[in-house]
Amino acid sequence: MDEWIEHRRGDGELVGWMRPEGDGFVVIDLLGREVSGPIDWFDAEELLDERGLRYLADPFLLDVDGVSLRVRITEVSTQRIRVKKDDFGDITVPLREYELAWPMPAELRPLA
Repeated sequence: MDEWIEHRRGDGELVGWMRPEGDGFVVIDLLGREVSGPIDWFDAEELLDERGLRYLADPFLLDVDGVSLRVRITEVSTQRIRVKKDDFGDITVPLREYELAWPMPAELRPLA
């Protein structure tokens, strides 16, 4: 990560990184996923700006004890990813949270 270059949107919010590779840059999102092969600087910035942070609001599936739970991301940092079982806004349901390693582990995946 020492060579990764942060990319922030206009309001200063971090949206990802660009990792130098050869003559180009590989785009990495906040979950630590490579989302492009090597592309030029301008295209890398444009891709990060287009992706923004909206994917973090999408539902994900988390495999726990042989069951796939629908979850929502509540926190992302390079130290950890925190998710909670999707309660669909029901405040009467007990909160179930899980702390995962960063980058995004295989047991967490986008809901198709």
